[in-house]
Amino acid sequence: MVSDKKEGKLLTNRWLFVIYIGFFAGFIWGAIKIVEYYLKFTKITIGFLVEPFFKHDFLQTWQGTLIGWGFFTVFSIIAAFIYMVIMWKLQGPWWGLGYGALWWAVIYLLLGPLSGMTYWIQDLDIDTVLSDFCLFLLWGMFIGYSISIEYTDARTRRPIHKT
Repeated sequence: MVSDKKEGKLLTNRWLFVIYIGFFAGFIWGAIKIVEYYLKFTKITIGFLVEPFFKHDFLQTWQGTLIGWGFFTVFSIIAAFIYMVIMWKLQGPWWGLGYGALWWAVIYLLLGPLSGMTYWIQDLDIDTVLSDFCLFLLWGMFIGYSISIEYTDARTRRPIHKT
């Protein structure tokens, strides 16, 4: 993480920090999405974001899984940027949970079925719906809580003492 010293305080570069958080959100929760798919908790592959651009059979190969994981990571960085711009001052984990639920709703109820990324909700089994909903809740909380802790925690605002 890149920081600057100014007037005895440690200041985090917001934009580098959000890339850092978004990358790890996509990397960690994308890995969990891959495990979720291979353990048959969901029918939706990690490559669902690029489903309109690649054949479904390709996305089920290891190369397709890596491409899907990469796109999920890029998506997470973009989502973290959006959170930083709109909601960075909100405190607590609940805002992040709501943010994840909002993204799940947008992807699984609106954009996903319309673009061919996901099936319509009535065509999905309950395991897929619940597993992916919970994954997006935790993904959103990871992004939201990490960002809010960095910028609203009074503990990090203490001056640096030189020894």
